[in-house]
Amino acid sequence: MQQPTWKPCKRELNDRLSTAEIDSLPRSCFAFPDARKEPMTDAFHVRNALARFNQVHDASDFDRDLAFANIQEAARHFGISVRETNWRQLGARRKDSSASSEQM
Repeated sequence: MQQPTWKPCKRELNDRLSTAEIDSLPRSCFAFPDARKEPMTDAFHVRNALARFNQVHDASDFDRDLAFANIQEAARHFGISVRETNWRQLGARRKDSSASSEQM
């Protein structure tokens, strides 16, 4: 398991972030720090990073391991419960629930 690199931003930025605000964030505020994708400045953005995790393209398994560790760290900081214990579980419930509802 990767050690998280996420650190709380010095100031919480809420709502929609402008390009300038995103560009000014340190790498440690992102789920995917090398790609600077999925900034996590508040609880809303942590939930967004979870929801959009599988939409990040060109990320290696190493990158995804690190991003998931960062999301878990940010979620703990903001008091968000994450049921998944591995990034490969993300989206699995949606696929399972849609398959079971199609069978009905």
